[in-house]
Amino acid sequence: MADNMSKEHRRKTMQSIRSQSNLENLFTKSLWKRGLRFRKNVKNLKGKPDIAIQKYKIVIFIDSCFWHACPIHFIRPKSNLEYWDKKIHRNQERDKEITQYYVENGWHLRRIWEHEIKNNLESTVDETLAFINNARNSKSANTDSLKKTT
Repeated sequence: MADNMSKEHRRKTMQSIRSQSNLENLFTKSLWKRGLRFRKNVKNLKGKPDIAIQKYKIVIFIDSCFWHACPIHFIRPKSNLEYWDKKIHRNQERDKEITQYYVENGWHLRRIWEHEIKNNLESTVDETLAFINNARNSKSANTDSLKKTT
């Protein structure tokens, strides 16, 4: 099925998608309330990480279940399959490239699924703080780059 929008209209539609979701804001506010200081959506870092602490080489990405094809919650669109398959596949490939970049350069990387925050915000905040504390105290790069399935 062909895309039913003109290129210009599709571009405007895609540009209107916000880079920060309400869920990301809820998560980062919880981290901030716990005393963690960080930068959000750092443009000069590869992949524009959702959370970055450059001093300790820590990056955290919060991945949407739809846009990054969560193995538990992803529902493939029923129309315009060629477009959506290509789009989602490219997002997954980009995630792999970005993960590889940070691992190869000695960064501490964590990827969090959107549903982890939705299911248990406090637990996800606790796990993230533990990851950050571990990374601060570590001399070698620890990565938690594998996306969880729960």
